Parts: sequence; structure tokens; C-alpha cells
Amino acid sequence: MKILVIEDDPKTGDYLKKGLRESGYTVDLSRTGTDGLQMALNNAYDLVVLDVTLPGIDGWQIMPALREKGDVRVLFLTARDQLSDRIRGLELGADDYLVKPFSFTELVLRIRTLLRRGVAREADVYEVADLKLDVLRRKVTREGNEIALTNKEFLLLHLLVRRQGEALTRTLIASEVWNMNFDSDTNVVDVAIKRLRAKVDRPFAKPLIHTVRSVGYVFGDVPEDTE
Repeated sequence: MKILVIEDDPKTGDYLKKGLRESGYTVDLSRTGTDGLQMALNNAYDLVVLDVTLPGIDGWQIMPALREKGDVRVLFLTARDQLSDRIRGLELGADDYLVKPFSFTELVLRIRTLLRRGVAREADVYEVADLKLDVLRRKVTREGNEIALTNKEFLLLHLLVRRQGEALTRTLIASEVWNMNFDSDTNVVDVAIKRLRAKVDRPFAKPLIHTVRSVGYVFGDVPEDTE
């Protein structure tokens, strides 16, 4: 898999290039928006890691040209951390948006997810039964009632909804939401699920979060061997 990194900060760019190569990817690096766009348009890349603030032209200007090309996935990696920036990046057509400072492990996990998923983009809004989850605006409603969630609760629910019908292990949940290896002596996942259920399920007639015995949790209709 071939990745283009468009990043003007020398330390960050070199760190990304080295780390991604050690993770098994072929990596090119551009330090300006102008050169990065030309490289992206003239070469076949599987994914572009794109900063917003760049010399020449910025990431906001680059994104529409990349989307016109149509066959490359794009992950914004930027210090622009406002919700409005995230919404703008995703509305321009980016496949993902990660804020600096970042965990390199999380970056690699997101890249792997994008490359497995192919060019199809994640849905902006999910609807399961009477629950609606708006990814861009980080808003959750059920029966039309808005549910206030913490950042981790939203990430946890997003994972469950995105992979509805799948029995997700505690190890996978801990890795995806907390970027940590699951320790059997740690109950962080179970505690978080309990709190999420109190907000998403308990006030409503039909539960959507279910326990799969000896496995983990599943979201959606009740499968066999669940609680």
C-alpha cells in the first residue's frame, strides 16, 4: 500500500514517514501543498495523510481536487481542533479527521481501517431502530430526544453502531476507543458500557446494547446467547 504524507513541519513529516514505513507502507513525503497536490494527481496512492495549514495551497483547497480524482482515501491530520473544522473537512470529502497531537498507534489503526474499507466513505448519519447518530455533529437522539454523551461515550457508541450486529470483544473495544490493550483485571469497558446503557437504553422500552456471554457486546436486535 502506498501513502502520501503532505506535512510542512519537518519533525512531524519525518516522524510519519519513518513510522509508516516501519509499519509496512510505501511512503512519499511532501512539505508543501502545491507539490503535494501535484504528487497526488500524478501518482497512484492508496491514501493521503493531509495537513490543513500548508505552504502554497492549504488542505482545504487540496481536498476538492483529490475528491475529483475519486480513487484515493484522505485522512486529515491537523492541529485544527474545532468541531467546525472537522465538519468542514468531512464535508469536503475526507474519509477521516484526526487532531494533533495524536497517538501514532491510533493513526495506524485508522489508516488500516480506511484501507480495508476501500473507497466507500463512512456514513455521516446512522439510524438504528429509533436511535439516530450524527457523526459530523456528534449528536445522538432517540425517539427524537437528544442524548448528552461524553467524548468517550460517543466514540464507544459510534463503534457499536458502525459495527451493529457484530459481537465485539472487550479487547477490540478497548483498542478502538481507549487505544489500549485489554487487561482482564481492568473493567473500563464494562463500566463504560454500563454508563452508556443508562443513557441510551434505560430510559427507553427497547434495549439496543446487549451482552454476548463470554465474548463482549453487540448493538442492535437481540441475537442468540445475549443478555
